[in-house]
Amino acid sequence: MNRKPKVLIHGTGFAGQGHAEAFRSAGSEIVGIVGRTAHVVSDVAKKMNIPNVGTDWQEALRACQPDIVSIATPGGAHYEPIKQAIEFGCHVFCDKPMTESAETAVGLYDLAKEMGVKTAYAASFRYTPSVLHAKQLVADGAIGEPVEIECISHFNLERDIPFGWSHRKEDGGGRLNNNFTHTLSIAMAVVGEKILNVMGEVRDDLGRAPIVDGVHNFATRRNFIPEDLTDPSLEWGESNVEWSYTVMAQLESPFAQKPVSVLFKHGGLVPRFHDDHIVFYGTKGAIFIKGHYGSGQLSLYGADKTWKDLPLPAEIADTVPDVKGDTEQCWHYLAREFVRDISGETVEPYPTFKQGSQYQQIIEIIRSNGNWTDVSRLA
Repeated sequence: MNRKPKVLIHGTGFAGQGHAEAFRSAGSEIVGIVGRTAHVVSDVAKKMNIPNVGTDWQEALRACQPDIVSIATPGGAHYEPIKQAIEFGCHVFCDKPMTESAETAVGLYDLAKEMGVKTAYAASFRYTPSVLHAKQLVADGAIGEPVEIECISHFNLERDIPFGWSHRKEDGGGRLNNNFTHTLSIAMAVVGEKILNVMGEVRDDLGRAPIVDGVHNFATRRNFIPEDLTDPSLEWGESNVEWSYTVMAQLESPFAQKPVSVLFKHGGLVPRFHDDHIVFYGTKGAIFIKGHYGSGQLSLYGADKTWKDLPLPAEIADTVPDVKGDTEQCWHYLAREFVRDISGETVEPYPTFKQGSQYQQIIEIIRSNGNWTDVSRLA
């Protein structure tokens, strides 16, 4: 491609605006943006200097003739816009979750292959600097053969965040769709991209949330928590999706003879005592990264039996986009790789709809809670 790729954005909130900035940074032209509310999308387009504005996705595809579409709406609203974009011949960059179900995700993956379009799946925290560093260390043999990974996070989210897509399975909500997708991607990026086995348990310990009008941006939803939660006129919505999960998995690794065991433990509504973290254990050492998505300090446990904080190598630092915010930084990284690939450059493998469809299938397996064995009658 000997011109700037043209990108059409679907979504006006935190993700939509973040995707637009990422693709601009990657050398693309943002030709249009679509949202569900006319005045909101007009305001965002004016602020971001985007020329074409609308609420009709199919019309925007015809008017803008994009090379790439970026899907930045909640997961339950992904299927039809992605299907229409693929049929239009567009490459697709999609935030997680890919869709609301395994069936629709697999269908889109198959359609993309049939139409010959490229796809990117933004379970993108695999691109934090410390995760990139951990990947290099494991490949270099710094911890020997990887044997175990531990991903622990507790978010202590406010229980009274207004009712919305994150509370509804059919809209792409739940902590598996919006937390596990990232940590699974991180684990696979560092030790190996093939998932062998998985089992898990989920729990909805929220119950309900207040229904409030006016929430258009996921990043500012906390500002809409009602002051008086005892107001008898307040309406409530019922959650139907998990807010906590425990998952065990086995990954195949080119760096180990045996499958690598992985524990994913997340509590969306409970407080943390120690730091959220990701740890990679090996036969000769271990790597600890502070933070639920591996965005903090990396420490190495080596032959001297002590933990040492390691600086980020210059060759990795040079690849990290110079933008504020871990989420934004990772979007920029993936968008850059995607545009380079579409433009014919050679790039490292990145997450695509193959991974996105696999993740939705795995999430449905975990949500079945089918791993319990009744031992209540044992003597």
